[in-house]
Amino acid sequence: MIDVKNLSKSFGNHLVLDNISEHIHPGEKVVIIGPSGSGKSTFLRCLNLMELPSSGTITFNGTEITDPKTNIDLIRKQMGMVFQHFNLFPNMTIRKNITLAPVRTGLMTQAEADAQALQLLRRVGLEQKADAYPAQLSGGQKQRIAIVRALAMNPKVMLFDEPTSALDPEMVGEVLSVMKELAHDGMTMVVVTHEMGFAREVGSRVLFMDEGKILEQGSPEQIFGSPTNPRLQDFLSKVL
Repeated sequence: MIDVKNLSKSFGNHLVLDNISEHIHPGEKVVIIGPSGSGKSTFLRCLNLMELPSSGTITFNGTEITDPKTNIDLIRKQMGMVFQHFNLFPNMTIRKNITLAPVRTGLMTQAEADAQALQLLRRVGLEQKADAYPAQLSGGQKQRIAIVRALAMNPKVMLFDEPTSALDPEMVGEVLSVMKELAHDGMTMVVVTHEMGFAREVGSRVLFMDEGKILEQGSPEQIFGSPTNPRLQDFLSKVL
């Protein structure tokens, strides 16, 4: 589904991603772990060109999105993105937050979007919050709404950039449970996270990044049970 070739990204003289090549297949749950500053979030944000690569190519479903002639807005409709901070519109109800993009882009009528919004809210246990405003919700509820808003576009892949790192510890579980359900339903997912339990339980493949490179990758059993890279061994000794 996503094919990355020789991807590099620099900010000024600082090389953040160093010649990464990677494939993400339909239905995979790819979890990216590593220390802060290792390039994880930059790599994720390059996948939908929220960050423009310095060099290399990214192909999504057969379309090279790094080609300047590609309409990236059309591609982004198929790639849901959930951030650390919820980025909900504070002046709009939850229902409006969810339906705005599908209606604006012509994907659905308002009535269709409203019906889908309620269905998705029911799925995450927040149907009763449809007419509330973001300020009336807890952090965990806001993040579940952010996931619903991304799902409302019927994406082919979901990108998660440390979706629980801004939450109080007791709210983390409710967001991870929604993500686990998505994974169980077969959604293709790329997740940057510090939640090692989630990586171990849900990941079909785990990538370990440090200093802009993927130093080791494999199944959760491999990565957590018998890591071979000394830097990964050191990292796991500190976080597990």
